[in-house]
Amino acid sequence: MLQGKGLFAKRSIKKGETIFIERPLVSAQFLWNTLYKYKACEYCLRALETAEGNARRLSGIPGLSLPHPELCRVRPEQHQACPQCQVMYCSSECRQAAADQYHQALCLGPSEEDPDHPINKLKDGQLALLHSLFTEALYDERLGRWFVPEGFRSLFALVGTNGQGIGTSSLSQWVHACDALELPAQQREHLDSFIDQLYKDIEKETGDFLNCEGSGLFLLQSSCNHSCIPNAEVSFPDNNFLLHLSALCDINQGEEICISYLDCCQRDRSRHSRHKILRENYLFVCSCPKCVSQMDELDVTSEEEEEEEGVAEGETEGDEMEDEMTDV
Repeated sequence: MLQGKGLFAKRSIKKGETIFIERPLVSAQFLWNTLYKYKACEYCLRALETAEGNARRLSGIPGLSLPHPELCRVRPEQHQACPQCQVMYCSSECRQAAADQYHQALCLGPSEEDPDHPINKLKDGQLALLHSLFTEALYDERLGRWFVPEGFRSLFALVGTNGQGIGTSSLSQWVHACDALELPAQQREHLDSFIDQLYKDIEKETGDFLNCEGSGLFLLQSSCNHSCIPNAEVSFPDNNFLLHLSALCDINQGEEICISYLDCCQRDRSRHSRHKILRENYLFVCSCPKCVSQMDELDVTSEEEEEEEGVAEGETEGDEMEDEMTDV
């Protein structure tokens, strides 16, 4: 099957090596962060809660104290707010970068609570309404092609199919720092036990929604094609929007660098199930080595998926479309 652009290794890359670090062309946190009291820098998406504050909210234990608080990298004393609309930034550098790049156009100022302001209305609505409000709030004749209906739909499609989810967490960063500590065996056992119990408390109180979440469009990362057996993975270890692409195995010079658009659980599902997810969300049918090796599998979903999705009999059209769609 023909593919569009891809990313290929210009040299040999070792397992665990960071292939590159990349800033997004554009990024934004999701609206539900504020709704559920997740606080992130409006510019770089850095989590603004301390690890201890994050753990208290997620676990529902207001008096919780974390050991080794010095490992938390969040610095509340450096946080700054926009003086007009009060959105928060992790530093003066981020506040200034936002002001220079886009915030002057988006700043609500005294209209922050005005439900009739076009930017507030943008926060929910159908595509046609979003297009109208987008044009009313932000029109710039130099970018006119993005404000006509066809251009606006293309812009949404570009971000929707190529955007990379971003997750930041001060608690996760603290846990990784704890894992790196060199401790006597008894102290290590005690710390690991504390962290295990903390995550059990969080799961009971909050579930799996642990991170400040957003999305970004990255020039290099968006060139990576998908594989159900990826040789590279994306992470955000700096607790902000800086994307790290790391090798999951040795990669030879000239070999294509592939990531997975599916999470670990989805990759373990049947070929048919994986194709269904990729077709619906990314508009292509995968022909990676794993999918090719499983071509003779029956086109049925697992019992678990049938219970969750109520899959109807005969929903096996995915393979008939393979010759018509390409990985882009």
